[in-house]
Amino acid sequence: MLGGALGDALGYPVEFDSLEGIRGRFGGSGLTDFGQLDSPAPVSDDTQMTLYTVDGLVDVLQWANDGVGADETACLWLAYLRWMKTQGLQLPSNAPYQPDRWIDGQEVLHHRRDPANACLSALLTGEMGTRSRPINPDSKESGTVTRSAPFGLLPYVEGGVLYRFSTDGAALTHGHPSAHHSAAVFSTLIHDLLPEGATLQAAAAQAVEGAAASGVPELSARLEAAVALAAEQEVPAERMTEVLGEGWVAEEALAIGLYAALSAEGAGAPQAQFRKAIAVAVNHDGDSDATASVAGSILGTLHGRDALPPEWVQAIDAGETVEKMGQALIRVTVG
Repeated sequence: MLGGALGDALGYPVEFDSLEGIRGRFGGSGLTDFGQLDSPAPVSDDTQMTLYTVDGLVDVLQWANDGVGADETACLWLAYLRWMKTQGLQLPSNAPYQPDRWIDGQEVLHHRRDPANACLSALLTGEMGTRSRPINPDSKESGTVTRSAPFGLLPYVEGGVLYRFSTDGAALTHGHPSAHHSAAVFSTLIHDLLPEGATLQAAAAQAVEGAAASGVPELSARLEAAVALAAEQEVPAERMTEVLGEGWVAEEALAIGLYAALSAEGAGAPQAQFRKAIAVAVNHDGDSDATASVAGSILGTLHGRDALPPEWVQAIDAGETVEKMGQALIRVTVG
């Protein structure tokens, strides 16, 4: 979770900048370190919604641990509605009321950090989107991927169930099949990196297989291209964008984040890999915070705390909140 937040926070200041603009602001190497930014560096809506995904899952598991069944997608929807209130918006009259939880009192999350239009418009309907009754049927914004990493952190969950949780969670706000399946393939990738001895190469191969089985051709094509591109040497950022896209839509964000993580495998120690991957994922034309969040989540899961530069963790504004939400998830799962 911290890995994703670090990538998000480093990419957020240049989310809408071109590669040329980034290099113009930060020099020829671009934006590569929090020392180039004012402190504390803010996380974006990507981390905000990821934390609310965690809170929805914690809610479900708290009920389950008390012996009471709860609908995981409904709990997630209620969590996203509470996130919408942190953005200064009123719940629609037809939306169910729910009391605040601990996360809702965290001031650091009560800031508008360029929330995705489709997320807000879907939640403002007061209706719970589903795959069979889609809201925003043509939308596949990248946020469905970034916010889905926590599904992959659930232990003891069979792959098919995890996949369904993720697709249903994405469908709450976005109706395009690529939004659903890109989120699910990402969650499954995260899950595949959890066991001791897991490798990124093996998890990436599984992700390519999952994308091929999804029935979404653009998702399959982008992930195949990401793995192939990572096998090349010293790929310029311009070529990465040409092959994988800019990351504004779900399958492109996943592909760029995966490519960035794979391309950094030869960088040495985990922290060196993390720094290189985040730099690749930030410095391009496109959705830098989303793509770097994906890359950070992947390497944070694979290497754990060893991958995260301590001074980076201290540099972001929501580090303490991310840590506490991570601890909450541990308590209701393996804690």
